[in-house]
Amino acid sequence: MRVLVFGASGLLGKALMPKWCGDEVTGLSSRDVDIRNANRVHELVQQERADWIVLAAAYTDVDGCESNRELAFAVNRDGAVNVGKAARSAGAGLLFLSSDYVFDGTKTTPYEADDSRDPRSVYGKTKAEAEVRLLDLNPEFCVVRTSWLFGTGGKCFPDTILRLAASRPALDVVNDQRGCPTYAEDLADAIIRLCRKNAGGIVHATNGGDCTWFEFAQRIVAIAGMNTEVRSVSTQQMVRPAPRPAYSVLSPKSLHSFAIEMPAWQDAIERYMKQRSCHD
Repeated sequence: MRVLVFGASGLLGKALMPKWCGDEVTGLSSRDVDIRNANRVHELVQQERADWIVLAAAYTDVDGCESNRELAFAVNRDGAVNVGKAARSAGAGLLFLSSDYVFDGTKTTPYEADDSRDPRSVYGKTKAEAEVRLLDLNPEFCVVRTSWLFGTGGKCFPDTILRLAASRPALDVVNDQRGCPTYAEDLADAIIRLCRKNAGGIVHATNGGDCTWFEFAQRIVAIAGMNTEVRSVSTQQMVRPAPRPAYSVLSPKSLHSFAIEMPAWQDAIERYMKQRSCHD
């Protein structure tokens, strides 16, 4: 199988590229191609003759999207459509990375793959509109929604917590937003398996279980053996430019339908910490 990965230098891409063995995999970073350039995207896709395209390239600064609305839509929606059209033209499968931010966060039970989209943030709207347009192009394209992504390949929540905990006696972390942490290594495994199974439609892929950011931070600090106090605060006390879903737990049923299961987030954060210490 020939595979083309857009966003190979990002947090997920860095986990995905070395894991994908046994297939012919080409990785493209933003330096290689700007997905806003439809002609260049089409040219590269035709040149690579890929069976599967993984689109992990995106403008992921959620707060930045609020003040850079045009750029956010140009990359996350229009760029995705460019890749989708090129994939359809080449007869390739497409796996698009989406987000829990497509939901409004008002549910109290896990979101299913077929629940209606109602994004509150600009970032969420860009991803929701990309999903709709890609599935209109080809209903067999695979949309993989994930959440709270972390890994050793770049900036992420555990990395920030560890950095701040090293220099502060106490940290304030919100305790009224609940979701599913997702380790890039485990998501990469799931993506490879989904492509090999020719998956289509919407799939939710996160580590098992859920927690609040406060609970996540507590676990990170405890594993690191730090004495930093983690204090529970409300979202109202930590105002951010982009609204966050209060509850964005994604149901694993759609992933399980492909006989794929991801480890619990508690197990994932232990492995992340070990991998991080090897990198230091």
